[in-house]
Amino acid sequence: MEDTEDTITPSSATAYTSIYQLIYWKRYKEALVETEKLLREDPHDPDPYALYGQIFLLMGDKEKAIHWVNEALRRDPENHLGWYVRVSAYYEADNETAFNEAVSEALRIDPYEAHYYFLKANQHVKKGKHAHAKAQMEIALDLEPEKPIYLAILCYIEALLGNDEVSKELDRQAIRYDAEQPDVLMYLAWAAARRGDYKLQETYMRSAVRLNPDDKQYQNEYLESLQHQFLLYRICLWPNKLFRKMKPWQIFVGWAVCWLLFKPLVLVFIALHILAHWSTKAIIHVRVFGWRRRRS
Repeated sequence: MEDTEDTITPSSATAYTSIYQLIYWKRYKEALVETEKLLREDPHDPDPYALYGQIFLLMGDKEKAIHWVNEALRRDPENHLGWYVRVSAYYEADNETAFNEAVSEALRIDPYEAHYYFLKANQHVKKGKHAHAKAQMEIALDLEPEKPIYLAILCYIEALLGNDEVSKELDRQAIRYDAEQPDVLMYLAWAAARRGDYKLQETYMRSAVRLNPDDKQYQNEYLESLQHQFLLYRICLWPNKLFRKMKPWQIFVGWAVCWLLFKPLVLVFIALHILAHWSTKAIIHVRVFGWRRRRS
């Protein structure tokens, strides 16, 4: 997002272009140095403060990000980039109360920023409120109908809701627009797994790891996708498919009845589930990384 363009003067346009290029290259420290020059040139301009905060957020320093966007919003309470970074920082910090307050105000100022609806949808997914998440993503897609990441998360949400055919169609749309974004591929992999298409899940995660081989989350998701090749592991996951169709109270009652009537079988199933998880995980780790003996 580059809302600073609304207030950039011709003399500073080149500087902002250079900074965003550095950000694209992930040369964040150099971007900070260039942004500091803008801060010194005009300490009253809110945009460099917001941009400074954005860079710190990309570096993973949420506290500094919030500090600098507060400086931007102190100078301009309706600075679009300032609110964008504040909302994103609170979301990444998993501060739900602050996020909800910030996103409400941000949407009042800029109701056409699709990213806010995307973040709200993710928040609902975390809570298991899939219908609410779908509603938010539909608004985001109305604003940006061809954005692959939005199509991918809606694909995942539809899979969570059990709407497999709709999920498959969204999968095709997302891939048609962009098949080279690791985060898009990860959401599509999750959706494929929910639909029971474990081969497609593995294909997507393998591509995500190829595009971003150093990301630990992609590595772990890829290893997990490989576990589904084992029949025992898939058998142990079968009850999860049943549970997804049940309400929480039904799951609780079902487990209680099974525990009372079939306690030995429940214990055997739990033991098999643990065995299947860790044995397949070990086999996959050896297959992918090789056997590494610890040296004394």
